[in-house]
Amino acid sequence: MTGFDLEQVKERVILVGVSEQEQDDTKDSLEELAQLAKTAGAQVAGTVIQNLSRIHPGTYVGSGKLEEIRELLWELDATGIVCDDELTPAQIKNMEQVLDTKIMDRTLLILDIFADRARTSEGKIQVELAQLKYRLSRLAGLGRSLSRLGGGIGTRGPGEKKLEMDRRLINHRVAQLNRELKDIVKHREVTRSQRTKNGIKTAAVVGYTNAGKSTLLNFLTDADVYEEDQLFATLDPTTRLLELPDKQKLLLTDTVGFIRKLPHHLVEAFKSTLEEAKYADFILHVVDASNPQWDKQMHIVYETLRELGVENKKIITLFNKCDRLETEDNYRDFKADITLHISARTGMGTWRLKEILQDVLREDKVLIEQLVPYSQAALIGKIRQYGELLQEDYRENGIFIQAYVPGGMSRIFVKG
Repeated sequence: MTGFDLEQVKERVILVGVSEQEQDDTKDSLEELAQLAKTAGAQVAGTVIQNLSRIHPGTYVGSGKLEEIRELLWELDATGIVCDDELTPAQIKNMEQVLDTKIMDRTLLILDIFADRARTSEGKIQVELAQLKYRLSRLAGLGRSLSRLGGGIGTRGPGEKKLEMDRRLINHRVAQLNRELKDIVKHREVTRSQRTKNGIKTAAVVGYTNAGKSTLLNFLTDADVYEEDQLFATLDPTTRLLELPDKQKLLLTDTVGFIRKLPHHLVEAFKSTLEEAKYADFILHVVDASNPQWDKQMHIVYETLRELGVENKKIITLFNKCDRLETEDNYRDFKADITLHISARTGMGTWRLKEILQDVLREDKVLIEQLVPYSQAALIGKIRQYGELLQEDYRENGIFIQAYVPGGMSRIFVKG
């Protein structure tokens, strides 16, 4: 059976969630889970929510609800269930004994989507590493469940053959992938160091999945990044050079979209990619203003950034998709240094964004006005490379310049 055959499997699933307190976000989370299921290629046959003081440690939901789900599986002709939280091996095993169907969880769904979307060698390594670590910790519970249909969700990426490996072989593969990833991380660090040496600032573009990060990157830089109105449309990080109207240059790095309950295996595997935000000079936080849950999504992005150690960065929050709004009055981000309402699709507000970026880049520069002797004319080239040349006047005794230059560079001119 080929990989293409596997993708033809159309699964009908029932979504299952547990609400542990009144007015929590379980309903919103399940709506998002439905989108994830659709993105993974499944049809949602039904949804079940149980109110419990805490998730049942043995079966996720209570025994009565399990029976209800068992009847629903038959009534709705469903081929499996997807739970909104990460399941333990014991929960998978116990639920399967009662329901006799394929058991999946939110983590497995996200990993499956990532496996389908990874294009670069780095992305593929990161996804396979996350999948294997997830499966390794659930070897006993997952084997039977995932082999039931011989394909479908959870079998993309490294595939079922990995499930047939024993623990020793999986650990061997994990070690091999870790070595390959280490080499990639070294290369990323060298690239990052080179950027710093070149004096070009970097902005990390972060946001909830499907907020419009790739659309913004494409509009500003003609990056030709794949964009689609779906979760995790793009996975692999992209860095592009943006030249602003005043000729200042800025590197924009797109990052993996965030989501509720982002699997810890995925965060660990994608750490080198996600840490682009940690080493960036400032953050462009893209928010889907047309999403009714925009404020909760903003909170999740900030929580994820905090977990990654991204602190004390200047944040520019862009309320995107404002072309879909009737009013912009209610949108605020009190954690941001600057906020702006834009539409990356139509270009609305992007000219103002470029002006803001120019001002931010100038903050660390010093305005100099100086006569440069012709013997030191090579300094003009350095200004063009690292600074912003405003005026260049060739006079009898030298070149009069007015320019913004990095702080360290200004000392050269004072000495000169």
